[in-house]
Amino acid sequence: MEDSVTTDLESQIGEWRAYIRRRQELNGGGDADELEDHLRDRITELTGAGLRDDEAFLIAVKRMGSLDELSREFAREHSERLWKQLVLPAGPDAPAAAGSRYDLAVMILCAAVAALAFKVPAAFGLDLDDDAIFYVHNFGFFALVPLTAYFAWRRRIGLRVAGVLALLFTVAAVVVNAYPADEDSQTTVITAIHLPLALWFVVGFAYAGGDWRSDRWRMDFIRFSGEFLIYFALLALGGGVLTGVTAGVLNATGLDPEVFISEWLLPCGALAAVTVSAWLVEAKQSVIENMAPVLTRVFTPVFAVALLAFLVAIVWTANGIEVERDVLIIFNLLLVVVLGLLLYTISARDPATRPGLFDRVQLVLVVTALVIDAIVLAAITGRITEWGLTANKAAALGENLVLLANLAWSAWLFLGFVRGRVPFAQMERWQTGYVVVYAAWVWAVVLVFPPAFDFA
Repeated sequence: MEDSVTTDLESQIGEWRAYIRRRQELNGGGDADELEDHLRDRITELTGAGLRDDEAFLIAVKRMGSLDELSREFAREHSERLWKQLVLPAGPDAPAAAGSRYDLAVMILCAAVAALAFKVPAAFGLDLDDDAIFYVHNFGFFALVPLTAYFAWRRRIGLRVAGVLALLFTVAAVVVNAYPADEDSQTTVITAIHLPLALWFVVGFAYAGGDWRSDRWRMDFIRFSGEFLIYFALLALGGGVLTGVTAGVLNATGLDPEVFISEWLLPCGALAAVTVSAWLVEAKQSVIENMAPVLTRVFTPVFAVALLAFLVAIVWTANGIEVERDVLIIFNLLLVVVLGLLLYTISARDPATRPGLFDRVQLVLVVTALVIDAIVLAAITGRITEWGLTANKAAALGENLVLLANLAWSAWLFLGFVRGRVPFAQMERWQTGYVVVYAAWVWAVVLVFPPAFDFA
C-alpha cells in the first residue's frame, strides 16, 4: 500500500513537472528543477504534519501558487481535485482518513478539558464573584494549556519540547498566582492583559513543534493567529445566537436561565471554542482562499484613511493626546491592528509580483501609524516627566517603543521595496524575526513589572 501511495505521488509530481516544462516562460530545465525541489520540500513538511501524500501534493501546489505564476495556473486548472479532496470521502484505497478521525477525537477531548477546567476551582471553594482575580489570571491557562496539548499531539513533539512547554506554563502559573493581587492595582490589570499574550507565544512554540527558530514556522503561526481570530469571532457570533435561543426556550418553560448561561454556557463554551477554532484553521488550511488575507485587502485602505483623518484632526485642532490608561489601550490596540494588517499583507502577497497601488497604500498606512506612535510616545514621555513613572505608563512606553522600532524599519523596507531597491523576502524576514522581541516584552511585563513596581 505504501509503495502504491508513493507511486501515485510521483505520478502527480510528474504531471506537474510536465506542465511546468511545457511553458515557454521557463529558462531551460534549471527553473523547473528548482521549483520541483521547492515543491518536494513543501510536500515533505505537510506529510510530516500528518497529511496524506495526495493532500500534501495539492496543498503544496496551491501554496506554490503564491510564489510562482505557473504554479498558480496549474493549481487553478486542477482546483476541482482539491475541492473533491475537501468534501468527498477518500475512497476504498485510502486509510479511511483515520488520522482525521483521531484528530477530531483529540480536538474534542482537549476542548472538553478546557471547558471543564473552568469548573475545577469551584470544587476547591473558589467562587467566580468572590475570587474574580484568580479567574482573570488563570483564564488563559484554562484555554491555552489544552490547546497547546492539542498541537503537541498533532506535531508529535518530543520529550524535550514537551518539557519546555510544561516549564513555561508552570513558571507563569506559579509566578502569577504567587504575586500579591489587588483589583485596584495597576500591575494586576497589566498582568491580566499581557499574560494571555505571553501564553499565546507558548502555543506558538508548540505549533512550530519546537522549531521556533524557523522563519517559515513563525510566519505560519502568524497566519494561523489571524485565521484563528476570525474563526473564534464567528463561533462567538454563533454562540451569541445559541445563548439567545437557549434563554428564550428556558424562559418559555418557566425556568431562569441566568445561572446556567453565566456560569456554564458562556465561560465553558468560550474556553472550548479556543481549541475548536484552532482545529478549524488546521482542518481548512488547504482551502483555496483563506479569509484573513482577503480582509486585509478590505481594511488596509480603510484604516489608512482613518489614520490620516486622525492626523489631520490633530493638526487642525492643535490638541494633544490624553495619556489615560483607557486611551493608551485604544491607541495600542489600533497600532496592533495596523501591525496585523501589515503582517497579513506580507504573508499573503506574491513575492514575485512587482510593487503596485496596494503596496503604496500599505506604505501610507505604516508611515501614518509610525507618526501616530511617535505622537503617543511624546505624550507619554511628557506625562512621565511631569508626574513620574507608574506601571501603566512604563508598560505603555515600552510597548510603543517596541512598536515604533518595528514600524520604523518596516516603513524603510517598504519604501525600498516600492522603489525596487529591497527584495520582498527581506521584509518577511524582518517581521518573523521581530516576533522574538514581542515574546520577550510580554513575558517581561508579566514576570518583572509587578515586583519592580511593588505590586502597586
